[in-house]
Order: sequence, then C-alpha cells, then structure tokens
Amino acid sequence: GKRPANRLARETSPYLLLHAHNPVDWYPWGPEAFAKAKAENKPIFLSIGYSSCYWCHVMERESFMDAEIAKALNAGFIAIKVDREERPDVDQVYMTAVQAISGSGGWPMSMFLTPDGRPFYGGTYFPKDEFADLLKGVADAWRDRRPDVEKDANTLSDAVKRASAGPARLVPVPLTRKLGRGGRVALSHQFDPEFGGFGFDPARPKRPKFPEPVNLLYLIDQSRRDRANNVEKADPAPLPMVLRTLDAMARGGIRDHLAGGYHRYSTVRDWSVPHFEKMLYDNAQLAEALVLAFEATGDPRWKAEAEATFAFVEKTMTAPDGLFFSALDAESEGEEGKSYVWTRAEVETVLGPDFPTFAHAYGLDAKPNFEDDRYVLLLPKAIDDPALEARLVPLRARLLAAREKRPAPLLDDKILTSWNALMIAAYAEGGRVLKDDRYKLVAGKAADALLATLTAPDGRLLRTSRAGKARLPAYLEDYAALTLALVKLHAATGDPKRLARARTLADRMIADFSDPKDGGFFYTAGDHEALLARVKDPFDNAVPGANSLAIRALVGLGVATGEPRYLDEAGRALAAFAPSLRDRPSGSPLMLLALEEYLDARPPAQAEPSEPGPLPGAPGVVTARAGAARPAAVGPGEEFEVELALTIKDGYHIYANPAGSDDVIPTVVTLAPGSSAELVGVRYPAGESKVLAASGPGKVAVFEKAAAPVARVRLSPDAPAGLATIPLRVRTQACDDKACLAPMTLEVPVRVEVKPR
Repeated sequence: GKRPANRLARETSPYLLLHAHNPVDWYPWGPEAFAKAKAENKPIFLSIGYSSCYWCHVMERESFMDAEIAKALNAGFIAIKVDREERPDVDQVYMTAVQAISGSGGWPMSMFLTPDGRPFYGGTYFPKDEFADLLKGVADAWRDRRPDVEKDANTLSDAVKRASAGPARLVPVPLTRKLGRGGRVALSHQFDPEFGGFGFDPARPKRPKFPEPVNLLYLIDQSRRDRANNVEKADPAPLPMVLRTLDAMARGGIRDHLAGGYHRYSTVRDWSVPHFEKMLYDNAQLAEALVLAFEATGDPRWKAEAEATFAFVEKTMTAPDGLFFSALDAESEGEEGKSYVWTRAEVETVLGPDFPTFAHAYGLDAKPNFEDDRYVLLLPKAIDDPALEARLVPLRARLLAAREKRPAPLLDDKILTSWNALMIAAYAEGGRVLKDDRYKLVAGKAADALLATLTAPDGRLLRTSRAGKARLPAYLEDYAALTLALVKLHAATGDPKRLARARTLADRMIADFSDPKDGGFFYTAGDHEALLARVKDPFDNAVPGANSLAIRALVGLGVATGEPRYLDEAGRALAAFAPSLRDRPSGSPLMLLALEEYLDARPPAQAEPSEPGPLPGAPGVVTARAGAARPAAVGPGEEFEVELALTIKDGYHIYANPAGSDDVIPTVVTLAPGSSAELVGVRYPAGESKVLAASGPGKVAVFEKAAAPVARVRLSPDAPAGLATIPLRVRTQACDDKACLAPMTLEVPVRVEVKPR
C-alpha cells in the first residue's frame, strides 16, 4: 500500500506531488516551514528540482524514499521541497549560492540554510551514501561550530546579493549598432563548425550540448539586417551558423523522428544521443526559429520541420482548453529513454520486409549508439528524395503506433504563463510567415484561455495553474513573455484587442517591476515575498531572459502604438544593461536583438563613436608606476628588469594573467611602438582564484589592492648613452563585483641610465 501522505499532497505541482508519499517530513516553501525552523533552532534542508529532471527522480528514489535518510532529515532539519518551474525566484537566489560554492550548478539542487534563509552549504545531486555523511556533517557543524556556520552564511549571502543586483553603471556605454552586432563575433568563437551548436570546448568534448534557440533567433535577425543593408560578405556570416545547427539537430537523435519535437539537450557533441525530456519552452523557441529560417531562405525543409514541431505540440502538449502543458519526462519505468529507443529486432518485427529501407535511412545499419545494443533513431543524411520520403511516412507511423503501446513518460500537465506565452508567440509567427490561419487561431485560443485562467481578481497575472487551480504571483518573465506574444499576435492578425491587452500588461509590468533609479526590471514585483536578494539579471538562458523579453515587448508596443513612453522605458533598461552587453555579448543575444529593434525605432542621433580609449570617469581606479631598473646602468644591447607597481582601488579587481577564462581581459604588459628597446618577457604574479558574478559561473584569477609584474627589457644595440625613457604600457580592465569598466591602457615611463659603448 501507499505510505501516508506528507504536506506536499496538498500542492498542485506534479513534481511536488511525486514526493507526497516520501517518509521525509517535507514542507512546501512558505512561512510555516521557516517559523518551525526558528522555533526548533534547526537548519533548513532545501531541495529544488522539476518534474522532468532525471537525477531529481534518482535522488528521490535513492535518498528521499530511504527510511534512514528520512530519519536523519526529520530529526536534524526542516526539509523544504521546491518546484523550480513554479518558483524560479527561489531557484535563482540559491542557484547563485551553489555556483559561488562549487563554480557550477544544476538540479536537483541541495542547499542548507539557516532558519532565516541564509545559505551556508550546498551542491547538486548527492549519491545516497555521500548524502548520509553530508547530513551528519552539517548537523555536527550546526551543533558544535555554529559561529563558523554563521560566518559562511553571511559571506555567501553577501555574494548572492552582489551577484543578483545587476550590473553597476559606472560609465555609460553608448547604445549603438556596433554594440548590437557584438554577439556575432562572440558566438562565432563558441560555434562548433563540425556539428553546429555553441559552446563546444575541445578540452571538454564530453560536455552536453543544448539547442540554445536564443542564439539562433539573434543570428537569424542579424542575417535579415545584412540582407536589408545589402551586405555582400559578412564576417562572421550569421546564417550559415544557424542552418548548420538546425540541420545537425533536425537529423540528430535530439529530434524525435517518430512523434516530432525536440528533446532538451544532447549528451554528445554530434546531437546523436539526447537527454530525453521534452520541454515546452525549447519546442516553442525552436518552432519559431524554424519558421524564421524558412522566411530567411525559402527552403521548404524548414517549413516542414516547423510544421512537424507544431504537430507534436498539438498532439502531445496541448490541453483541451488550448493551453500548453509544461514537459514530458525523460524516463519511463525508472529507465531513461526507455520509451524512445529500439533494438534492430524490435524495428524489424514491426516493419517486416520494409525494414531495410527504414534501417538505411535512420542509422540502424551502423553500430548501436545507446546502451544494451539499442538505437536512438537519427538521420545520417537529410532525406531530399521525395519518393523515399513518401515510402518512409507510413513506416514511421507504424513504428510510432508500436511505440505508443509502451508505458509513456510522465506528462507534467501544469500550465506556466511564460512558457505558454513563448508557444503563443511561435504559433503567431507561424501564422504570419507560413500564411496559415490555423496557427493564428491556435495562438488566439491559447491567449484567450491564458488570460481567462491566469488573471487574478485584481487584474494581475498568476504564474501557474493545474487541475483548475491557478496560484502564485507571476514574475517579470510571465508579464514580459505574454506582452510580447500579444504584440506578435497583433502583428499576425491585426486584431486591436490584442494590442489593448498588451498595453495593460506592459503598464502593470512597468509599475510593479521596473527599477526607477537605475533602469531595467527586477525579476519579482515590488510587493513580492522578500527573499535573500531581489534579482535583476540581463542574461538569456534556456528560457529567454526576462529583461530581454521585457525590452522586446516594450519596443514592439512602442512601435505598434506610437507611444514614446514605452520606447523611453526600453531605452532606460538597455542603458542599464549596456555594460554587460559590451563585456559579455554572447550572454544576452535576445537583448542584443532588442537593442537592434530599439535602434530601428529610435536611431541614435549622432554617428557611432569610434573604439573607446582609456575611459573618462575612471581615472585612479588602477594606477601603475615603475620601480628602479635593475641593474641601474645598462649597456646597449643588454637586458634589465623593472618591477611595475599596480595599485587597485578598494572594491575593484583586475584580472590576472592567465585569467582562467576567455570571457575576461587579462592584465598584459607591452612596450609602446617606436621604442629603442624590446620586451623580452614578463613574469606575472599568480592571481587569487575567485567566482565573480561579472565574469560568469567559473573561477577566475584576479588581483586585488596591488600586483607587481616584472618586465624584462633589452636595449637596442644602437641606444645612445645617457638617460633613456622606455615607454611600457599596461592594458587591463577594472571590475567591481557587478560590472566592468571599459578596458584601459596605462602608460608607464621607465627611466634607465644607458652606459656609453
């Protein structure tokens, strides 16, 4: 029989309901859990995951169903379970803490907090034995070394607050086309020329590869701009990166070749073996990218691929009222991919004499690519023969019918406002570009149902709904994505009521989420439950960044209504995030796209400025002077050393050399051209290793307060006798914890006595 239910049985999230019969005494996130932790003076164990997360299920089975572990958790801790898709605000805050501890993050997230919510230790998935030891270690530390725990909690909480506040606007960065185009070069450096996609690192070939549709949407827009401006040869050319990626994904195992739609990511570089969950947000954005790729190229392959993705969503992820479910699980019967993979014998049984045709097309002639001699179906090469495609259609249908007799993966049937809005936007774009009224109707029906189901009595949006119960206040991404979807639906249909509703939502968004002091938008509303930090983030992830969506929505609304106040608000947000767009352009491709759209609507009055030199407004943050030359007197052609004393203002750092990341600018000593000497080499001191919000999640090496590189210089053989000035330079970039100043070059004159020949 079933175990007795815990408090999670009263929740609506399928992920929380999966834990409703654990022996762990779970609480949902809320005041009751925190009050109990304070009353009993116990630390909190916070576990965050989501329903289609494979390792979340593994940890649930191994640890949270285990009597001994439950006993330790219930005795020493207050245990809280969170669905990150319902509470992305809680997830963001504590994920920042996990990244600060370990340099990387993921789910399930396992975090230990003080009773007032400050994090002091955590990680992601822990195997059962390791987790049991960890619980004992944390309980001992809480009992015997409380001052150390408090110190860690304060340090980590400060780091989270600094990282969450968004970039500091130290020096304004002008909003220019050049800034908007910056993502092209950055993405071309991350592009995998062999298999498409981004982020391939030869040093880490086993790293998983994600579709990253935000990159594709930005690059498609860049290629459209090249065509509009008659740019013959762009370097790097954006469209080939997009088409290479779409081709490799559409043929790979990340694409479901029987039912349509895309899995969440590939475990290997060539897209052949996926992690099998399917997310609404991926399929929404990929459908839109495919529609726009068809618009850009006229190639019917992308139209067919978009239509197959819409057909999958319609059949599997659409509720009777027209709204869209969140996700399909990766596993069935406790095994990942079980409902999707095949042995040759299984396919042969279903297809009989047609097997060789299918096997040749779908890679069953090659070695098995999945464990236990099984196959993930893929296309070694695209099918461009219409006669062959006509033969394969009924074979795929027969195989799908056989697959549908297998136990199906769990469907997460909750409705999320922002994810639904992304799908509505994709259908609206599909209707507009493919001239298909059916898609416009699907988008309109979903928009009406979403607004009816997820609007609170006071007119504000709600985040999530399931089984007729809508709850939780919506976040910035919900308002922004839905406003943008309605703007796109208006563009596709011309229906004025779509624009009127978009305007109401945008006004609410500005009132509740904008930062009137510094520009940009917070992730949570002004009257939202107070968390450790109020996040303001410029970056795009698997789901587009909330600020990117907000700015695009405001620009679209400003253009469609002719109301300048929406463009004003968009411009203030872009100005707030411009330093981040300059320093990490590949982190916010959709915000770069929003900037381009803003400049279409409101072109810069002045010509674009040239490359910035050393920054005005940043003098004295870093200073450099030279020590005495050693030896003090040097003959022509001889070498000498000089130590440079770099002083860095409190609260700032500069990056060491090497810096430990390609995304930041290391400190480099050079010699000015035209000097009567050459630089033989530089010894840089080792930097201090840190995780910093401004430079991404990994560790980087920095100098704080001071650094003393030593330059080795050789005089030219014909250097005249007397006092010589050798012009050394230091190129560096000063940053605080939130953002960076523009790179600067400091001139350091070195005096040296040249002996007569």
